[in-house]
Amino acid sequence: MSCLENDTFAARAPIIPQGAAFFAVKPTTGVRHFAFHLLPDFTLLAFSAAIDPLRIANQLAQQPLYRWTVISADGDPVVSSCGMSVNVDQPLAPLPRETDIVVCGGTVRTKGVSRDLLALLRQHARFGGRIGGICTGAIALAQGGLLEGRRATLHWENQPAFRETFPGVEVTANTCEVDGPIFTCGGGVGAADMMLDRIEADYGRSFADVVADMCLHTQRRTQRAPQRASISNALDSRNPLLVRAIKAMQANIETPVSMDDLAEAAGCSRRQMERLFVKYLHQTPYRYFRDLRLDHARGLMRETDLSVTEIAVASGFTSPVVFTKSFRARFGYSPAKGRKAV
Repeated sequence: MSCLENDTFAARAPIIPQGAAFFAVKPTTGVRHFAFHLLPDFTLLAFSAAIDPLRIANQLAQQPLYRWTVISADGDPVVSSCGMSVNVDQPLAPLPRETDIVVCGGTVRTKGVSRDLLALLRQHARFGGRIGGICTGAIALAQGGLLEGRRATLHWENQPAFRETFPGVEVTANTCEVDGPIFTCGGGVGAADMMLDRIEADYGRSFADVVADMCLHTQRRTQRAPQRASISNALDSRNPLLVRAIKAMQANIETPVSMDDLAEAAGCSRRQMERLFVKYLHQTPYRYFRDLRLDHARGLMRETDLSVTEIAVASGFTSPVVFTKSFRARFGYSPAKGRKAV
């Protein structure tokens, strides 16, 4: 039976709430359908941020432009990362080719993606269906082989481990990405940006802007917008020497460079760089760089199956002894204990 002939598929009727605002649109396509597959510990904010623009589009137009179905592996409610449980409409089953399947992730569970889901995603792609990933939902797409050689994104916190695990995927730091029939976003309110882009493609910029205004989402971001604030904003300092030094550190996590090389990349002397770090960050550049690498190591430990030795090397530590000592000093437990706790 093909995915176009499945009798178990059940789409809820489009939701068209009443509202004071109205925007006349002429439907150019049929009702677009999204199927949101919730993974355990999915992010509730990202899930709701993806659905509400669709609901508001229907409300503004006072006609069914979009509908959606919520599914889970077995049809049971799914608990989000904040502990709230969400009911679903149906269990995992093949869906019509015209349906956009969106995998909603959140807190990473590396072994939480079922073979049935991966098989369904591959089948849907073979039949020409569009597939999306919200937050760590991109991991399921990558495990299904759908992102190989493609451009994609996911939440910035999970990107280092994702790059180690799926080197054939071009991961960007952008809010959302569309590469052919595959679309991904970093999660959070980035899911709203992704859906607003879809609404704009369907019904034009003016309509999408009004939908965004209804969401009080007045700062729409394009696909190429970065997920994170600039380094200067995060540090509350626009000192270009400090910013350049930190960018050089971030670019050399796996192969650390010397303090002299970092100072050269920043365009200042080593002593001047040290003064800047102490003034603005209250620590030495050596300590800041080491903590960056240790945070990177902790992320790999939580989200990959790499051994402790492999994680140490991937974080720029050539000596396992030094890595273990430094890790324990920063986090209060050894890497081996951290690995057992994952």
